[in-house]
Amino acid sequence: MKDLLKKLRKYEIQIRKAINSQMQGDFHSIFKGSGLEFDDVRSYQYGDDIRTINWNVSAKGHGTFVKTFKEEKEQTVFFILDVSGSQEIGSPGKQKMDIGKEICGVLSLSAAKEASKVGLICFSDQKEKYIKPRKGPQLAYEIVHTLAHLKPQSQKTDLSKAILFTLNTIKRRSVIVFISDFIDEGYHHNLKGLAKKHDLVMIRITDKRETKLPKLGIVPIYEKESKETIWVNTSFGNFRSRIKENYAENEEYLTKFAKRHQINFVTIDTEEDYVPKLLKLFKIRNKTLKSV
Repeated sequence: MKDLLKKLRKYEIQIRKAINSQMQGDFHSIFKGSGLEFDDVRSYQYGDDIRTINWNVSAKGHGTFVKTFKEEKEQTVFFILDVSGSQEIGSPGKQKMDIGKEICGVLSLSAAKEASKVGLICFSDQKEKYIKPRKGPQLAYEIVHTLAHLKPQSQKTDLSKAILFTLNTIKRRSVIVFISDFIDEGYHHNLKGLAKKHDLVMIRITDKRETKLPKLGIVPIYEKESKETIWVNTSFGNFRSRIKENYAENEEYLTKFAKRHQINFVTIDTEEDYVPKLLKLFKIRNKTLKSV
């Protein structure tokens, strides 16, 4: 636990130093959202931003109306972490599960310092852990401790169920940081709903072992989620290339999906330094929030 906290502190300091030097102090935190929440509507006035027009109200035929906003008093940040069996891929200490926990820990510590409320949802095909959002560094340490000692009850994945639980649990608009490999089916409709209701950030964790399979001939492969062993010929035909193509298609689809629904999306490999990727994510959100 002490070693993990020391490592997270190091990364947190590294991120904050880089932000201060690269952004010259002009930094809107990843946790700040737009800083505004919907308040009411009023009649359109010359000079109003057309992006604030409330088309549903205006369509009733009583004139053109725009949305008014008030400053948010506080921001809530929720981390959704995939802890299913597919996250146990990678080298010792650098499995997808390990990297996901580290990123969640680093951002939790940072969010707590921004005086945000922080909450956590860990899932497989069921709720594995839920921590209600609270303020303060003590909560961030509770999250880190929880992640370090978490032992999931199920190995299976159900992203759709996890998203539905999130939608039903989190009523107030929040920043949602969703960490997973996003390898599942039938969840995109619910993900679209999550992005519409909340400020969504998707962090996809990958490992090269999933796409760069060596030619080993016929070998047994144990699938942790289904608990089944199947035999595959890794040297036959285009077996390896098809796996790589399917993986690339999935990433391309997620990238386009994220862009279409205004979701911040980044892919991080288990063997790479994720700090530069997180910094780039901060910069993108900074520019986006300035333009709102």
